[in-house]
Amino acid sequence: MGESWATLGVDLHLELGGSRLRRGLTDAVREAVRSGRLAPGTRLPSSRSLAADLGIARNTVADAYADLVAEGWLTARQGSGTRVAERAAVAPDSATAPRPRSPRGPTHNLEPGNPDLASFPRAEWLKSARRALSAAPHDALGYGDPRGRVELRTALAAYLARARGVRTDPDRIVICSGFVHGLRLLAAVLRRRGLRSLAVESYGLDVHWGVAEAAGLRTVPLPFDELGTCTGGLAGTRAGAVLFTPSHQFPMGVPLRPDRRAAVVDWARRTGGLILEDDYDGEFRYDRQPVGALQGLDPDRVVYVGTASKSLAPGLRLGWLVLPPSLASEVMSAKGGTDWSCGVLDQLTLAEFITSGAYDRHVRASRLRYRRRRDQLVVALASHAPSVRATGIAAGLHAVLQLPPATEQSVVRAAAWQGLLLHGLTRYRHADAAAEPYDALVVGYGTPPDHAWAGALDALCRVLP
Repeated sequence: MGESWATLGVDLHLELGGSRLRRGLTDAVREAVRSGRLAPGTRLPSSRSLAADLGIARNTVADAYADLVAEGWLTARQGSGTRVAERAAVAPDSATAPRPRSPRGPTHNLEPGNPDLASFPRAEWLKSARRALSAAPHDALGYGDPRGRVELRTALAAYLARARGVRTDPDRIVICSGFVHGLRLLAAVLRRRGLRSLAVESYGLDVHWGVAEAAGLRTVPLPFDELGTCTGGLAGTRAGAVLFTPSHQFPMGVPLRPDRRAAVVDWARRTGGLILEDDYDGEFRYDRQPVGALQGLDPDRVVYVGTASKSLAPGLRLGWLVLPPSLASEVMSAKGGTDWSCGVLDQLTLAEFITSGAYDRHVRASRLRYRRRRDQLVVALASHAPSVRATGIAAGLHAVLQLPPATEQSVVRAAAWQGLLLHGLTRYRHADAAAEPYDALVVGYGTPPDHAWAGALDALCRVLP
């Protein structure tokens, strides 16, 4: 634990008040280093400790430290705290100043959207690959059906019915190389049908909106409130389709309420619209029974999209579209006459992995691991950052941490200088969204390997206000 400021023998004369306080603290520390009162290598108090000593907000101290690290006066390394840079002190009358330094690469990764890749079931996957290759007919190694291998489509139809309540058969499933590929196929089909607009959620991924817009579809964000995405405004958008994450809204983390689920299905039936359901992490629910797929309410109006990216690894590049009968032939046509995009051996391996029961075992083990991390995150916040509230944590691999107003950018910046990769909520907000923005972090607790999780959690707590 670092020393208090008083024991360092440095007297700071600060002018209190707004941004002047941060500037005053930055100038005082810089002058203490320049004059030699703070020697190179001196460990400074933690932002929490210094804030308590000075009676100011912790975020003010974190911002000042981040500025001084950026200028090269201080260094910040995991495990050794914040220290005076070895070559920072210069003579008081010298005009020489340290060169600004760039942030280091991340020491800890809390970026949302990734599973723990170190937990990929290599041994079981290899066993499945050997069995699948041994049993594969010779023609399986040809160019292949554009829908994908029938073995995988059959395995998925049974698994999705059992685990997610999806109603389908193998002929209505098309294998794709992940969600973006599937969305690109769907957007092309919708545009050829004459659609001009796609309704989307106010918070989501800009890469998805970009795919739709590249196909010629304007994305129209739906209103968002404390209960999640508002479906009542769909009629006013004049959109012919809507893209949803109904089981666990990304990134806000709330499931679509039953009345709103019914409302969006009713809209699709009345207008002939289509619902594109992104079930990106449906397997990982912790506190109650899983929320079933929206597709089960109306398989003729909902396109279900799933992938192995969260349950196994994004590098597999395996996803699937469960299509209404009216759409299947058009999507297959958009994909092409043969399966150019998805490796046959990986498809066969995943089919064997599912039918052997290895997939279920892996998901159960992963669910326990991620739930334990979620619980540890909640406990750490209560202990070290009680003013920060975690939401959207009943499911998935990420949490939304609500911050005090006007602090998001400074926390993200301070985290970057501490070698901690995480995202602010602002980056997920649609540019045309009417929802009031608020300050929050989107923290992926599934990303770090087990050995790095404790360190990542500790680093996170250090930068929170």
